[in-house]
Amino acid sequence: MKKSLFGLVALAAAGALPAVAQSLPATPKRPVTDTYFGKKVVDNYRWLEDTNNPEVQAWFKAQGDYTNQTLDQIPGRDRLIKTFEDYDKLLAVRYGEIKQRGNRYFYRKTLPNEKVGKLYVREGKTGAEKPLFDPMSLATDKQKSYAMTAFTPSPNGQLVVIGLQEGGAELSTLRTMTVATKAFRPESIPAVFGGTVDWLPDNSGFLYTPNNSTDPKDPKGNLNTKARLHRLGTPPKADPDLFSRAKNPDMGIRPDQYPLMAFSNDRTQVYGELSSVDRRINAWVTTPADLSKPKIAWKKLAAPTDSVYSYSKIGSKLFLHSVKGAPNGRILMTDAAAPSPATATVLLPESTQNITRLSATKDYLFVTLSDGINEHIRQYSPATKQWADVPLTTKGTTGIEFYDPSSSNEALVYVMSWNDPGTLYDYNPATQKLVTSAFHVPMNYPGVADLVVEELEVPSHDGTMVPLSLIYRKGLKKDGSAVCLMDGYGAYGNSATPYFSRRNLALLNQGVVWAETHPRGGSEKGDKWYRAGYQTTKPNTWKDFIACGDYLVKNSYTSPQHLIGMGTSAGGVLIGRAITERPDLFAAAISNVSCSNALRFENSPNGPVNAPEFGTVKDSVQCMGLYEMDAFNHVVPGTKYPAVLCVGGMNDPRVIVWQPGKFAAALQGASTSGKPVLMQVNYDNGHFTEDKKVAFRNFANMYAFALWQAGHPAFQPATTAVK
Repeated sequence: MKKSLFGLVALAAAGALPAVAQSLPATPKRPVTDTYFGKKVVDNYRWLEDTNNPEVQAWFKAQGDYTNQTLDQIPGRDRLIKTFEDYDKLLAVRYGEIKQRGNRYFYRKTLPNEKVGKLYVREGKTGAEKPLFDPMSLATDKQKSYAMTAFTPSPNGQLVVIGLQEGGAELSTLRTMTVATKAFRPESIPAVFGGTVDWLPDNSGFLYTPNNSTDPKDPKGNLNTKARLHRLGTPPKADPDLFSRAKNPDMGIRPDQYPLMAFSNDRTQVYGELSSVDRRINAWVTTPADLSKPKIAWKKLAAPTDSVYSYSKIGSKLFLHSVKGAPNGRILMTDAAAPSPATATVLLPESTQNITRLSATKDYLFVTLSDGINEHIRQYSPATKQWADVPLTTKGTTGIEFYDPSSSNEALVYVMSWNDPGTLYDYNPATQKLVTSAFHVPMNYPGVADLVVEELEVPSHDGTMVPLSLIYRKGLKKDGSAVCLMDGYGAYGNSATPYFSRRNLALLNQGVVWAETHPRGGSEKGDKWYRAGYQTTKPNTWKDFIACGDYLVKNSYTSPQHLIGMGTSAGGVLIGRAITERPDLFAAAISNVSCSNALRFENSPNGPVNAPEFGTVKDSVQCMGLYEMDAFNHVVPGTKYPAVLCVGGMNDPRVIVWQPGKFAAALQGASTSGKPVLMQVNYDNGHFTEDKKVAFRNFANMYAFALWQAGHPAFQPATTAVK
């Protein structure tokens, strides 16, 4: 049976690989039946959810080994890794997260020959740089990946908290370094997601929220968490709980909500916010002096019913980005000391442009607006009550970051697009002058001048026009022969704005058409677009994706024999349901760290936190919505499915590895197309990783598999060896 399965793979592939030494692992069915509000659902692979079971661990190991042996034989895979490396070397240095404290500038810097970034500091923006910290210096095992998830300098620039990660895990250990000596203080605080903190104004300590466990697979790891205060020189175990379900039983905090605390830019207020996937904030405000009191006198800032997405304080005013009664968003202004969204003044009314971001420096407010694809930035001065446009002329995705919003107005501004890596500018809002930044590094990549961009809208299943971005090389023959990789996400209101990618360029320069879809569930067309691909309306997300694929085939950009579909993370719902609803449309699919078993997602560590986005099995209507978006439960035996590569990370705290694992098992047992279904298991990776060596291999594996199965000539074996 195992031999014949691989024989079918060899016969069906555009070009067959030699048989691998190891066989595809068998996956026994052990049915478990659940009844959800009268609906019986049989789960044949529930046993794979017990990742602590040695049998399950052996299954993942065998699947991963078989997949690695198969992927290692694909011609073009190693050349693709080499191309990633070559393009990376064309960027002489990469700077990131530039933060100013006084005259000191802290930043992450990565050289082409380095796997991860190091921390540096300069005295003055153009001063001589000094290395502060190399994450790999802590490595006892040089084969493992070590990186900084985040770093946060103290207000006086004399200390810096660094979040350290191992093996791609996003749960970091916090260490505090003295800048002058580069020595770490003795405290070590584990299990902080992302490694983010906010310093006290007097530099004596910081606010942070740890998980309950260092194990990303612990089901109670991020439930009932507590926002704490660490004062330097005190034991972390004694850090007081300032904001939590236990500390504030009258606030109605749910176990899955993540309590965070942070200061306003001017350090005159402290905000307590319940972080979740619900974009509507649930937040309170207090004064810094209250942090030392036994009971903090919190004032309500905004409730979810106020539909406020973000807020920024300047002087005595609090500015709110609200979508209540305004799906494209509007900016409100209220008293910072006694905020009231209900009675706030409308500062910027809703328009045809969708507000995507709100941020502020010391004296200026910045609002980013989008036409659905391209963005621009407006600034507002509370002192003069004047609006103005930030003078960027290039179209694409805009970004604005701040050196030190607590004491400065200077900003870093950039624009990038599908075919332009962009320029980094220093921006002075008072003069409205843009100057190429000292941190800008010129980028010149091969083939960029030959790229064509098409921005289209295509009709979906219900007639809704869905944006579709196409990028390809000049001279494309629209005869259906081109390989096309179609990507999609459509969740959490995240929009697929234009971005420049060296990885994408490596495919584009081999004649691949890159199609970026903008399905409902994102915010390309405002809050209504998001809510139209959310919970029970989620089918629009994958149906929009399918409609884009049909358009590409109908108009001969590609054909079903050459179309690749890809979805990552929450995009696993999109790609999983697209191939289970329309398996005939795709030659291959990449299901990357994917939410593939939505009905069981609440049984994973990160599941309860995501219930506001996808729904809960505790509600009869939402439960049926979860079933509908569950790719695993829509795998039908005897169906000719496309070739599929499922990818999971053993250190992934967001989408536990059994989500893509069960989907792979179901497809392997059901598909009659003879095309391969593989499960790539990453033991040196979580949801993603900064480690370039690991990331390059990971993406080269995904792309090489899909390009092999979609018939790209550079990824076909020289000879056919059918076993």
